[in-house]
Amino acid sequence: MPGHRVVQPPKARAGDRVAALSPAWAAPAHFPAIHEQGMRRLEDLTGLVPVEYPTTRRPDASPADRAADLMAAFSDPSIRAVLATIGGDDEILVIPHLDSAAVRRDPKPFVGYSDNTNLHNWLWTNGVASFYGGSTQVHLGAGARVDDVHARSLRAALLEGGILEVVEPGESEDFGVPWTDPRSLSEFGARERTEPWAWAGGTGARSGPTWGGCLEVLDELLVAGRFPFSPEVLEGSILLIETSELLPPADWVTRILRAMGERGLLQPLSGVVAARPPASSLEVMRSSEDRAAHRVAQRDAIITEVTRYNPDAVVCVGPPFGHTRPQWILPYGGVVALDAADGSIRADYGPVS
Repeated sequence: MPGHRVVQPPKARAGDRVAALSPAWAAPAHFPAIHEQGMRRLEDLTGLVPVEYPTTRRPDASPADRAADLMAAFSDPSIRAVLATIGGDDEILVIPHLDSAAVRRDPKPFVGYSDNTNLHNWLWTNGVASFYGGSTQVHLGAGARVDDVHARSLRAALLEGGILEVVEPGESEDFGVPWTDPRSLSEFGARERTEPWAWAGGTGARSGPTWGGCLEVLDELLVAGRFPFSPEVLEGSILLIETSELLPPADWVTRILRAMGERGLLQPLSGVVAARPPASSLEVMRSSEDRAAHRVAQRDAIITEVTRYNPDAVVCVGPPFGHTRPQWILPYGGVVALDAADGSIRADYGPVS
């Protein structure tokens, strides 16, 4: 990507220590049983040893305190990866307290999604790749087991590297059993069959380094001036976008993508991958017909706005990498390849360890 390069952090090894942090919301403070099961499953799945910090379970931690724990983890040579316990809604306040020199001296994989788009964008801006997806609280701690696609991509991100084909697991849940219910430790939420991915725009194969994240957070970052580059640095890149449990309507998605297009951020892209969006939540229950309509409206809005500004970009809508479960973890700053001809997506998780 002309004018901007990112380094791929080295992989951890079984037995290494990894940080489990709460850069935004300290969910482990409120739901410790889910958190502790997640830590056990993480160790069983990867052989890595999770390490908590003072703010991991501290619900009143200030942005400066959370930033201090992030910097302590990135500065500790014995910590070989950093995992977010969950997202939240105020991580934008944490970012000004971070020290880029620490992450440049010893880059290490960071895994998270949702409000952690703030930290992904900051790392990417400072030349360090990361991995978009993963919440120890949602995808490791809750439910009957760790979903296969999540386990495979988590191991690839943290330990193994290599290229994986992103496949559709065929089922999805918008949310799980409420964490106040003991069944949340042993049961999934209601799952439904998924629809085929939608492809649009250009034809053939495209590949490039990724950037992006949760669209609601990208909106904040652009307003706050946290994306300091000119559009040229995005030449040939792949935009990853997904929406959250706030369930933004299609007309909001249209306005944000249209504004990104007017700023020139869509024109340099070689492709866009938009996640299957949640269409209901614990607070907003919808019928299956209304959920389907929500997804179709968002799909159409994304395709319309991207192709308006960049008709040659390959667009794929539907892969499960955002606020959904099962969930893939995808490279952020690493290479993703799209092939509209055979409907495939392949993600490069870095050098094979």
